[in-house]
Amino acid sequence: MTSVVTEEHVQFCFKVLIAHLEKKPDPKPNFPNDPYPLFVTWHKKTRDGELHLRGCIGSFTPLALHGGLRKYALISALQDRRFSPITLEEIPHLTCAVSLLTNFEVAKDYLDWEIGKHGIWIEFIQLNGQKETATYLPEVMVEQQWTKEEAIQSLLRKGHFAGQITKEYCQKAIVLTRYQSQKLEQPYKGD
Repeated sequence: MTSVVTEEHVQFCFKVLIAHLEKKPDPKPNFPNDPYPLFVTWHKKTRDGELHLRGCIGSFTPLALHGGLRKYALISALQDRRFSPITLEEIPHLTCAVSLLTNFEVAKDYLDWEIGKHGIWIEFIQLNGQKETATYLPEVMVEQQWTKEEAIQSLLRKGHFAGQITKEYCQKAIVLTRYQSQKLEQPYKGD
């Protein structure tokens, strides 16, 4: 598969965030405006070199890259409810990852995917009959060292499922879509 994520995509996200925080005009993108489902992820590097998540939000709806990266660079940096907004002082300690999602396929069942290859998006029915969704990008299962079953259990909890998780429930109530991600992560390189 040809790589579609470029350094320009990642550096554009940094420039968008910096321009916003400095109250300056948005930078102009210098790459094709193709539509992709996408995620923007921010990590902060600690003194010992470890990366800690600072924000990760995206869209499964294909978005033109110019507007999609601009939008989700800011949303993931400033509005991820799990974290305080990123500040200008943090920029030298951050990495940004752009994930462009491809090859969506509805799986045969909830275990029809490969760890390290596929991201997974599940749709499931709550105990009250309401439909919910949750997703993990491909790298999450590897980073967490989860089995497929552990990843599914975690996704159900991420989607606020409060019931007992059984094999029977998973077979009956989960529709899983697998996808692949092309990802590039870098620190800010300046101008």
